This record gives sequence, structure tokens and C-alpha cells, in this order.
Amino acid sequence: MANRKLGRTATQRMAIIKNLASELFWYGRIETTLDRAKETQKYAEKLLTAAINSYEDVVKVKKTVTTQDGKKVEVEFINDGTKKLAIRRKLMGSLVDLKEIKQDGESKSAYNERTKDAKHPLIEKIFREYAPFYAKRAEKLGQRGGYTHILKLGQRRGDAADTAILEFVKNEDKK
Repeated sequence: MANRKLGRTATQRMAIIKNLASELFWYGRIETTLDRAKETQKYAEKLLTAAINSYEDVVKVKKTVTTQDGKKVEVEFINDGTKKLAIRRKLMGSLVDLKEIKQDGESKSAYNERTKDAKHPLIEKIFREYAPFYAKRAEKLGQRGGYTHILKLGQRRGDAADTAILEFVKNEDKK
């Protein structure tokens, strides 16, 4: 079977899948219809596999920086390698860029201080949390893929559509 049409045109269908995949990466689990969950699962696992294969590709670069005193100091930066940069750009084009949410009781200045370094928090979350975790899991279990699973919930009350929860597998012992 090719792609499920989901009763939408191609652009609408891809917009739904991108939004659902972004929410899945941000929250770790989503509740949706079964067909949408299956399509989102395929899409998200391909993106995560690409991130896992490239997350360790970094390059150390030394740059000479002039301080306020007028002294020249050599500073070392860590940049993305070519492979990781290409995958980062692919992820940025394939997902909706979600922003950090202001927490309850958090002042605007505290929020700005907390989020000043993260230009693309969703992409950073994929490379810093998901990719290392699932790379270790793949080494331990000796398998690639299987990063998500679908739990069927039954039929929705209004239109009797089959609903499901799509979530990332967090237990390292599961297959």
C-alpha cells in the first residue's frame, strides 16, 4: 500500500503530517486517528533515523576574537559537520518550528533569558535528546528503527473514527 490519502489533497495531507510529527517530537506522544498515526509514524521515524545517523558529526573550529581590552584571543567553537548540517536543514524544512512555551508565573525577562540561545528548539531537542538516546538503544538491542509505537484506543464518539496514541518507545528493553 502506498500512502493513505486521508481524504485530503497532497498539500493538506503533508501539512497535517508535518504538524503531527512536530507535535510528536515536541511532546513525545500524540492522540489522533489511526490512519494519521500510521502515516505520521513512517514520516517521523525516517526523520529520526537521519538525525541519529548524523548527530555526532561536529567540527572544532578555532577563531581569533578581539576582546574589549583590544587583546586577540583564540577561541574554539564547535560547528556542525557537513552531514549534520544537511540533516538539520532537512529537518527544518520537514517540520513545523515550535517555540518554547512561557511557563506559569514566569516573567518575560526570565523567559527571554531561558530561550535566548535556542533559535530552533524543536531541532535542538531532536539532536540533543532523541538522537543520542535512540543511538544507544540501537547499540544495546542491535536493531535500528522501532522508535515509536501505536496504541489503539477504539472508536471516537462523534464519527466512529478509529483513534490511537502514537508515542516514542522509552523503555530500552522493548522491541
